[in-house]
Amino acid sequence: MIQYSLKCAEGHTFDSWFQSAAAFDKLAAAGMVQCAVCGSPDVEKALMAPRVQPGREAEPATAPERPLSAPSTAIEQALAEFKRKIEASSEYVGMNFAAEARAIHDGDAPERPIYGEAKAEEARALIEDGVPVTPLPFLPNRKTN
Repeated sequence: MIQYSLKCAEGHTFDSWFQSAAAFDKLAAAGMVQCAVCGSPDVEKALMAPRVQPGREAEPATAPERPLSAPSTAIEQALAEFKRKIEASSEYVGMNFAAEARAIHDGDAPERPIYGEAKAEEARALIEDGVPVTPLPFLPNRKTN
């Protein structure tokens, strides 16, 4: 995995992880890398400082004023607050989102606010079947082992 600092044509900056440098190039060429703020597909790598671990004897460096991924603009702050509210008031159902949303809509599961992930064709099928869903402007935090 590799983390890139990215910048769109509108000047918005954000960070994202990719499987490899080649994976970034392939996704960017296909227009699948979009600005996290405005959605522009005109995204390029921004200048980055390498992350080098200091030696055991080195003194700890001072922390930067803000982490690279911390929201800096009003839009980024609003999106961060929106994400926090969604995560606090909804149940994350992961990749089972489409099945769970359909079960709630059909009355086979208790009605409650949920969020998760779905493939494009699954989301399209939900919308075509009248299941009220909407894409979120952020990726959920995935729980890892």
